[in-house]
Amino acid sequence: MNFTWILLVVIAAIAVTGLSNRRNLQAPLVLVTVGSVASFIPGMPRPELDPHVILGVVLPPLLYSAALKFSVATFKRNLAPILRLGVGMVLVTAFVVAFFAEWMVPEFTIGAALVLGAVIAPTDAVSAVAVGQKLGLPKRVIAILTGEGLVNDATALTLFTVAVAAVTGTRIATDSPLLFFAYEVIGGVVVGLVLAFVVKFVRARMYDSPLETGLGLVLPFAAYLAAEELHASGVLAVVVAGLVIGHYSTDASIMTRLQERSVWSSLDTLLEMFVFAYMGLQLSFVIDDVVADGLPVLHVFAYGLAVLAVVIVIRPVWLFLSYSRVRFGVTLRRDRENQLTWKQNLVVSWAGMRGVVTLAAAGGIPFALSSGEPFPGRGVIQAIAFIVAVGTLLIQGSTLPFLIRRLDVADPYEQLRTQEQMELARNISRKAGEKALADAAAHPPSGIDGKELQAIVERVRRSMQARLQLQEVDEDADREAALWNAGALFDKFRHQSLRSQRVALIAARDDGDLDDEVLRTVLEGLDIEEAAAEERVRRRRAGSAGK
Repeated sequence: MNFTWILLVVIAAIAVTGLSNRRNLQAPLVLVTVGSVASFIPGMPRPELDPHVILGVVLPPLLYSAALKFSVATFKRNLAPILRLGVGMVLVTAFVVAFFAEWMVPEFTIGAALVLGAVIAPTDAVSAVAVGQKLGLPKRVIAILTGEGLVNDATALTLFTVAVAAVTGTRIATDSPLLFFAYEVIGGVVVGLVLAFVVKFVRARMYDSPLETGLGLVLPFAAYLAAEELHASGVLAVVVAGLVIGHYSTDASIMTRLQERSVWSSLDTLLEMFVFAYMGLQLSFVIDDVVADGLPVLHVFAYGLAVLAVVIVIRPVWLFLSYSRVRFGVTLRRDRENQLTWKQNLVVSWAGMRGVVTLAAAGGIPFALSSGEPFPGRGVIQAIAFIVAVGTLLIQGSTLPFLIRRLDVADPYEQLRTQEQMELARNISRKAGEKALADAAAHPPSGIDGKELQAIVERVRRSMQARLQLQEVDEDADREAALWNAGALFDKFRHQSLRSQRVALIAARDDGDLDDEVLRTVLEGLDIEEAAAEERVRRRRAGSAGK
């Protein structure tokens, strides 16, 4: 598939997504359906990208962007359920599928069946999180699904590497799978930490928003490739780098933060649309491969549907076994107190859609063993992987909104806490802003009249109160700030007030009083207001220079 066709697929995906959003349809499902139908158009070129391109170009920015928006504190708070899904669920799924497929499919050895298990084990939470946020899933459920998506790819790809090496007879970094897994995890984390802090150090001394944003765009690819060169987990390196940069994003300049939000939002949308369209476009070519291998198409699709059923069933079974363990006290008290309800667990268990990693891993299976013989069941593995990926998306993705609405899993206590946290953030902002204004009034610039100073301070106070109360700034304040000197002082005091509010809010987050998610929400509003203030100062200076 050449570059021109890739661009055409992206353009078509954008058009389909736009129409889907206008009709309030789930864009991923529509893209997969339209892509599947389009794959049968005569002359349609095969959408075949090198798996290394998908894993090294498409996956890192998607993971990095999700990690940027994910709170480190939230990750720590939900570490136990995230690991149960991101590690435990992947291993259980892989081995259950392996034993089932080896028993059912004549072409499989146990090693090839384990390769299949590793390929289809990791879930893709993109569509589930998007639906959940739109329909009001509790933040903790969203956090667990997002955290699972950040961790499970590393687990599955490590298991995939070990399984492929065992089947082909090639060597990995160490003969012990457990030591290899430990090396992958530790190496990935270290690479991600080192590169993240290097980028943080460099960006803090740049003072150039386009360059800072560009450096942030390069980081996920650098982290992935550096870790893979060391035979560590590139996925974990990207995730760790994203978590670190996201945690310290409050230290970046306002324009950098605003630019990065827009850039990553657009890039996420483009990549996700391309991935779902790419999945659908595979259908007719998967069928051609099965026919070319001389395998009965109906048998292979029957295998795929059987494995799909196992994959769908094993997730709720594992989750409810874990839920039962917690309910019967076979865990820590703190974990019991934070455990999801059975309704929330049911939603999480149904959010098991597969995506880009499954397709990329299936495409990355080698053609031959080290002895030169064909890889056992390679075509069947790819066909089953496609059926599972598309099947979970169509079955679970299409019914997940109904399930969320039917169960009514909204958490009233979480909503109350969010309201309390927002009120706390407003109080912190109000106190910090008032203190900054008092300091400015106590030490006024020379040559400013007392009444004029008081009027300017009052205008800044009204501007601050208007934002805190979600009201528009009094139009009289804008008219009063028309004079150049008064306007300059207005912007100066306003900027000081905004910076003080930011510092106070970040300090409250660091002290553990304010949730990171609430902090980021409040800072978005501050960023916009502070950017507007800085733009006014820039234009005022430019106008003064022109005179």
